[in-house]
Amino acid sequence: MSVAIKRLLLDALKPRELSIVELVKAIGAIDEISDVEIIVSEVDSKTETIKVTIKGPKIDCDTVFNIMEQQGVSIRGIDEISAAKTNLME
Repeated sequence: MSVAIKRLLLDALKPRELSIVELVKAIGAIDEISDVEIIVSEVDSKTETIKVTIKGPKIDCDTVFNIMEQQGVSIRGIDEISAAKTNLME
């Protein structure tokens, strides 16, 4: 039996020069991700605090974290997470 992550809510810090449009497209291009939502909650002179909600049937957290790091985003924490068993019929 395995468990699949279905939803993540991340608290993150991104550079101001990185557009949330670019970031949402980079995350959304990852396999097994169906929805991405980014909300800017705080703005500083060089950074923005964002809340990133990611949904999908089987989210690979390592891939998400790597893509965000490549974009210059620092993940401050996981605020919420949802998971489900993937083979309930066995």
